[in-house]
Amino acid sequence: MLTLDKVYHAGFVLKEVARRTDLIHSTTLCPDADLYLKTENLQVTGSFKVRGAYYKISQLTDEEKAKGVIACSAGNHAQGVALAAAKNGIKSLICIPDNAPISKIEATKSYGAEVCLVKGTYDDAYEKAVSLVEERDMTFIHPFDDEMVIAGQGTIGLEILDQLSDVDAVLVPVGGGGLISGVAFAIKSLRPEVKVYGVQAAGAPSMLNALCDKKIETLDTVKTIADGIAVKTPGEHTYDYCSKYVDEIVTVTDDEVATAILELIEKQKMIAEGAGAVSVAAAIFNKVPVKGKKVVCVVSGGNIDVTILSRVIERGLQKAGRLAELVIELVDKPGQLLGVSEIISQTGGNVISVNHTRTDVDLDINSCVLRISIETRNQEHLDEIIKKLSENGYKIVG
Repeated sequence: MLTLDKVYHAGFVLKEVARRTDLIHSTTLCPDADLYLKTENLQVTGSFKVRGAYYKISQLTDEEKAKGVIACSAGNHAQGVALAAAKNGIKSLICIPDNAPISKIEATKSYGAEVCLVKGTYDDAYEKAVSLVEERDMTFIHPFDDEMVIAGQGTIGLEILDQLSDVDAVLVPVGGGGLISGVAFAIKSLRPEVKVYGVQAAGAPSMLNALCDKKIETLDTVKTIADGIAVKTPGEHTYDYCSKYVDEIVTVTDDEVATAILELIEKQKMIAEGAGAVSVAAAIFNKVPVKGKKVVCVVSGGNIDVTILSRVIERGLQKAGRLAELVIELVDKPGQLLGVSEIISQTGGNVISVNHTRTDVDLDINSCVLRISIETRNQEHLDEIIKKLSENGYKIVG
C-alpha cells in the first residue's frame, strides 16, 4: 500500500542522488495566472523518472540486486533505471522503442546499461521486457505501475507544497500515470483543497478514456510529439489513484505542445521535451481554470532530440503566426515580385525564401506562382500582410 510515510522515506533516500528542483516563477507565460514551473527538466538525467526508479531499486533485497534489473521505457525511465542501477552497483537491461530519440538511447548507454531496441511503441517494449524477465531472472522495474516507483514520484508533490504552501492548482503530465499518481496522492493527503489536473497528449489519451469509461482500456494507436507520454494502456494502480485523487484530465494538441516548447525557450530560456511541456500548454491554452490562481506546472523532462527540437520550433512559429509560407498567383510580367516584396517590407515582415515557378499545369498560360516564406511578429501581423497584398490585387491561393 502507498502511504505518506513511504513518500517521505523516498524523499530521505533520494537526497543522495536526486536534485530538489527549483520552483521558478513565470510572469510572462500565462499573464492571467500566477504561474510557477517545477523544473524536473533540470533533474539528474533530465527527467523526474530517476526519483521513482532509484527509490524502487534502493529497496530491493541483496538477492534481487545480485540478479540485476530490467526495464522498458521511451527513454527517461531508461536513464533513471540505468543511473540507479549504476549507483547501486548492479547490472541493468533496458528495452526501448526503436523510435525513441537517439539522444535518450545514447544517454541510457552512457550510464552503463545494456540496451535492447524494440520495434514499435512503449507497449511493444514492455512486452519484450516482460519476456526477458523470466529468461534472465532479473527484477522488473515498472516505469509507472509500481507503488515504490509512485512513492518516489510523489516526492515532487512534497517539494511543491514546501516551496509554495498556498498553491491553488498543480498541472501534471500524464502517460501511464505514475507521476500524477504520486504527486496527487502526496498533495491531496496533505492539502485536499489543492486542485490536481492531469494533461495528456490528444494523440494518446489513454488515462482520460479510462476515467471517462470507468475501466482500463488500450488505445489502438498513439501519435504525438510527446513521446514520453505516448502510452496505450494506463496502469492498474495508477488508474485507481487517478480515479481517487485527480480532479480532471485534459488533452492538448501537438501544435499546442509545440507552442509551449517555443514559449519556454523564448520566455524562460528553458528546454522542455514534448511530454514535459504539456502542462504548460494546458495553462497557456486555458484547458483548466487557472485565471487569478497560483498554479504550478510540472515540467517533467527536458530530453528532447536536437533534430526534433528544430522541427518543433518551426511548428511552434507557424502555430503562432510568426512563420508562414504564402502562395501567390501572379501575372507573369516584370515587377510583380518587387511589388510583393515592397508590401511585405513596408508592413514590417521579413522574407526568408522565395520560389517562383511557371510550370504548374493548373495555371493560366500567362500566370506564375510565387511561394514566399516570411517571418512576422504574430498572427495579427501576418493577417495584416495578407490583407495588404489582397488590397493591392495579389491573389493568395495558399
